Amino acid sequence: MAKAGKRWLALREKVDSQHRYTLDEAVGMIGSIGNTKFDETVEIAVRLGVNPRHADQMVRGAVSLPFGTGATVRVLVFAQGDAAKAAKEAGADFVGADDIVQKIQKEGWLDFDKAVATRDMMGKVGRIGRILGPRGLMPNPKVGTVVAPDQVAQTVRELKAGKIDFRVEKAGIVHAPVGRASFDAEKIHGNVVSLMHELMRLKPSSAKGTYLRSITLTTTMGVGVRIDPNDLARALSATE
Repeated sequence: MAKAGKRWLALREKVDSQHRYTLDEAVGMIGSIGNTKFDETVEIAVRLGVNPRHADQMVRGAVSLPFGTGATVRVLVFAQGDAAKAAKEAGADFVGADDIVQKIQKEGWLDFDKAVATRDMMGKVGRIGRILGPRGLMPNPKVGTVVAPDQVAQTVRELKAGKIDFRVEKAGIVHAPVGRASFDAEKIHGNVVSLMHELMRLKPSSAKGTYLRSITLTTTMGVGVRIDPNDLARALSATE
């Protein structure tokens, strides 16, 4: 087993692994739980009381973070005609139809972070589903990336501004970025609250028992800070 380095051990001493912090406390600790030379991503891991093996307990969705993620998002749009023009004007990085499909098929080109498709393009996009799907790049109506032509521009702007999609994993955990270590506490707090509101809204009616099992906030190479689910529930109620 690999030994923990001095850097990790020093960070570990700053966090009580047995304590459940309030959201405000956890957000306030972001600056002390990571100390790399780059601007680390702040991530949240939420363990839900669901069983993803049951279709009626699958939690999946998207949310626009009010302060964005701090990351540059490269958006590809599968569209034609006026919809393609609107996508370019809205800031899409790549726009195309058959040409893009063939480029992905033949060259394995995947230099983008999010993909959007108009509904009329899905027949063609479906041909590369086996390539895009495993990488989480397949347009999907459940997360708002399969849209009507007149919705393309708005969708592109939202993705560029920090709209994220999420999906519960087999272990019942949702992982999502909620900002950067350079963000001030207010921005990270606002992003966390927005994401958690959406997770609560998507709570399956068939899920029994405790829905929010555990919540951990961390940075890319930092240590995890556990948040008290009860405190977070109160924070969500205060912002409704």
